[in-house]
Amino acid sequence: MKKCEDIIRNLKIKKTIGSLSTTISGIYFDSRKVCPQSMYVAQKGTQHDGHVFIAMAIEKGAVCVVVEDMPQDINQSVTYIQVEDTSEALGYLASSFYGNPSQKIKLVGITGTNGKTTTVTLLQRLFIQLGYKVGLLSTIENKINDTIIPSTHTTPDAVTINQLLAKMCEEGCEYCFMEVSSHAIVQKRISGLLFTGGIFSNITHDHLDYHKTFKEYIQAKKMFFDNLPSTAFALSNMDDANGVVMLQNTKAPKTYYGLLNATADYKAKINELDFHGMHLIVDNEDVWVTLTGVFNAYNLLAIYATARLLGINKTDALCGISTLTSAEGRFNVFISDNGVIAIVDYAHTPDALQNVLNTIRKIQKPTQKLITVVGCGGNRDKNKRPEMAKIANDLSSQLIITSDNPRDEDPEAIIADMMKGITNHEKVLTLVNREQAIKLAVRLADKRDIILIAGKGHEKYQEIKGVKHHFDDVEIVKKYLSIN
Repeated sequence: MKKCEDIIRNLKIKKTIGSLSTTISGIYFDSRKVCPQSMYVAQKGTQHDGHVFIAMAIEKGAVCVVVEDMPQDINQSVTYIQVEDTSEALGYLASSFYGNPSQKIKLVGITGTNGKTTTVTLLQRLFIQLGYKVGLLSTIENKINDTIIPSTHTTPDAVTINQLLAKMCEEGCEYCFMEVSSHAIVQKRISGLLFTGGIFSNITHDHLDYHKTFKEYIQAKKMFFDNLPSTAFALSNMDDANGVVMLQNTKAPKTYYGLLNATADYKAKINELDFHGMHLIVDNEDVWVTLTGVFNAYNLLAIYATARLLGINKTDALCGISTLTSAEGRFNVFISDNGVIAIVDYAHTPDALQNVLNTIRKIQKPTQKLITVVGCGGNRDKNKRPEMAKIANDLSSQLIITSDNPRDEDPEAIIADMMKGITNHEKVLTLVNREQAIKLAVRLADKRDIILIAGKGHEKYQEIKGVKHHFDDVEIVKKYLSIN
C-alpha cells in the first residue's frame, strides 16, 4: 500500500482533482481486473480506449483514476490525475509503486529482429554459471534464478515488468537480461525503467503488419537507444547496415561488435563449424563452442562483449561461452539411429531462414539431401511469404510448405501466398497439416539426410481461429524419427 502522492512524483501532471493522500493497493490498466482501493490507468490502445471503462473501474473499487482526458462526470470520492500520455505514465507509476526495482538491479535490454531470445537466455545462463543470481525476461519464459514464470509476450506490460523486477530484487538478483520488442518500445511498456545497458542485434523486415514501413520499424528500435542514459552502455552489431544508425543519438557510450568490420571493438572469426559446434577466434583467443552457424557467432560475440562491459574478465567470459548450449527452439539438433539429422528452429523471417539454411549448407555433405518444412503465420506481414518460400526452395533439396499459426486466416490462402515466390515447382510439396508435413519429411529422408523444421521453434501450440491447440515440432519430429 502506498499513498497516491508518493506514486505520482515522477509524472508530468496537467491537472488533479481530489485528494493525493489516498492510499493505493495496486495499479491496473484493465478495468476487468481492478480491485478495491486501487489505481486505474485509462490507456488509449489500438483497439480500445480505457477512458470508456472508467465508470466500471470505479464501480469495482478504483479510488484513483489516471487519464488523458478528464471525464465530464466527476465522482467526488475519487482522485483524478490528468497526464499527457497514460501509456508512458503507467511505466513510471508501476516503477514507483514497486519501489523503482530497475534502479536496484543491473538491467540489460536487447532489441533487434533476430537473436534476442538466444542472447538473453544465454546471458542469464552465463551469469548464473559465474555465480550470480540473475533474472530473465524473454519470449520463451521469465525466470528468477531457476524459477520459471510463464511468458505471454516478448516484452510484458509495464506493471508485470516491475512486479517481476521487484521480485528479482527480493530474491537477491544482481542482473536481469530482457528482450525489448519494437511493440513494447512504441507502446511505452519500458517507460520508467533504468537500463544499465542496451544491445542491438540486427534488423530486417518483420512486424510490418504493425509498423507499416521499414523506416518506422527502424525508428521504433532506435528509440530504445535514444532513451538510454549516459550511465548505460550501448552495444551494437557493426556488421548490420543499421548498426551505427541505431546508436546515432544515444547518450550512452558506444561499443560495437562484428565478424567483418575490423574497426569493431569486439571481433570474432569462424575457423570451423559442424552440427556439434564451431571453433571461433574471439578477442584473439581460440574457443570451441557448442552452438553453430554465423548467426550464433554473432549471438555469442554479443554475449561475450556484454559480459566484458559488465566487468567480467576475459578468461571467465571465454570459458563461460564455451559451455553454453542452444536456447529452446534455436537450431536444436536431433539425430536418429540411422543418422537422419533433424533441426528445429524458430526462423520465421526471410533473413533468419536464409541464415539457418546457409549454415546447414556449409556443413552439408554432397551426398546429403536437405528437406525443409516451413510455413508462415496468419495475420502477419504478407510480403514475406513468397520471399520465405523462394529462399527455402533455392537452398533446399526438397521443400514442404505447410501451416504455421494460421490464426484467423485460411491456411490454404497463406500457402498460396507462399507459392507466389516459387518458379520451379519440381521439388515443392504442399501439405496443410503440419504434423503430416513433418511425417512426410521424415519418410522422404534417407540415411544421414537433413531435415529443417522452421518457423515455430520453442512454441508449444498452433493458433487456429483464436484457439491455441497443443503442437510441438520437437515432439512430432522425435515421434517420427523414433528418438526418445
